[in-house]
Amino acid sequence: MIVFDLQCSNGHTFEGWFEDGEAYEEQKEKSLIACPACNDTSVFKLPSAFAIKSSPVKEETSGHEKNMAEISKKLSEFVDKNFDDVGCDFAKEALKIHYGASEPRNIKGTSTKEEEKTLKEEGIEFFKIPLPQSSDTDA
Repeated sequence: MIVFDLQCSNGHTFEGWFEDGEAYEEQKEKSLIACPACNDTSVFKLPSAFAIKSSPVKEETSGHEKNMAEISKKLSEFVDKNFDDVGCDFAKEALKIHYGASEPRNIKGTSTKEEEKTLKEEGIEFFKIPLPQSSDTDA
């Protein structure tokens, strides 16, 4: 399928969809293409913008993307060095710390939406940080 921008002799512009360029030419010769506004069959193609899809060559990473990757890496390293990983017991451990049953410290881990709702209801502040997967783990 191909789409052409068309214009009639009265200046109305519209779009025409054709199987290919040859189908357009055949229909034009037979006056089968008519302007939807005035029914004029004296129609011609207008120059239209087009795009050429580039090859799948990987583009260079922009400076912004490089900076974000570096920040993400540094954040991940900081969290790894300064937070205790409590895994899926994050909500339980956060509640213990909040109520004084465990020593206050920085913790990291995972939680369900329901557990996060409970933490919010209890007035426990937390935030989620998407961390990149470590390159030494199996993907």
